[in-house]
Amino acid sequence: MTTVDDVSVLDRLRALVAAGGVVVLSGAGISTESGIPDYRGPSGQLRARLPMTVREFTSSAEARRRYWARSYVGWRRVARARPNAGHLAVGALQQQGAVAGIITQNVDGLHQAAGARGVIELHGGLDHVVCLDCGARSPRAQLDERLRAVNGELVTEIAQVNPDGDVELANVLVASFVLVGCECCGSDLLKPDVVFFGENVPRARVTRCFELVERASSLLVLGSSLTVMSGLRFVHRAAAGGIPIAIVNQGITRGDEYADVKLDRPLGETLTRLVNAPSPLDTLDQAQPER
Repeated sequence: MTTVDDVSVLDRLRALVAAGGVVVLSGAGISTESGIPDYRGPSGQLRARLPMTVREFTSSAEARRRYWARSYVGWRRVARARPNAGHLAVGALQQQGAVAGIITQNVDGLHQAAGARGVIELHGGLDHVVCLDCGARSPRAQLDERLRAVNGELVTEIAQVNPDGDVELANVLVASFVLVGCECCGSDLLKPDVVFFGENVPRARVTRCFELVERASSLLVLGSSLTVMSGLRFVHRAAAGGIPIAIVNQGITRGDEYADVKLDRPLGETLTRLVNAPSPLDTLDQAQPER
């Protein structure tokens, strides 16, 4: 049910967006409607399983085998995922000239699939692979073909993909999984071109994001709990510069105290109405105050 307060907040959000110059900062919550779960639920608490850390990945051949076996299966689901209404709405707002830039913490490529341009992938993208020895970068689809040639289908049923694109697999399947090396140097230190937990985002990428935020008329946070500094630092920078901040997220965030506008509602529905409605009052549920 949409409340009168929701309508008022959406009016304020719509006014910020209508002014243009919006920089979007999106998190995992915008992709949940595409079937990709987030790391944290509405409570902000981490889900039971933690993702692979960069230290574990680089120091253990068995950890790499475990990661790639699980990711090999999970990639099917990520590759099939399609943009949802939230991604499409952000793309539409960019086409309308309201959105000046998009920074995403996601690695699924769904903003680009929805037609968004110039997206800065803060944590990289699962669609490419990099060799940590020689630096060669290649499409994930090529690696997938090579892994398929030596491992076959592996499993036919997937219960649920994890936020970082892998799945839970039986130990026997992990133990029998065959890795392939870099096509350029033969190293087995192949890694998805994403920032793992415990790894730093490249400095040049962070600088580009800060510059984008500093030029913004407003910062619009979508589907991020802002629990880690990776995203929260951009909210801090906007607040320090007096740039209005709007947050649309289901559940609390670490940036709530800085928000000029905060709306706790599903993103797809909310952003679609933001794009299409001349005024929130025209299309939202016309809730009436209790008498």
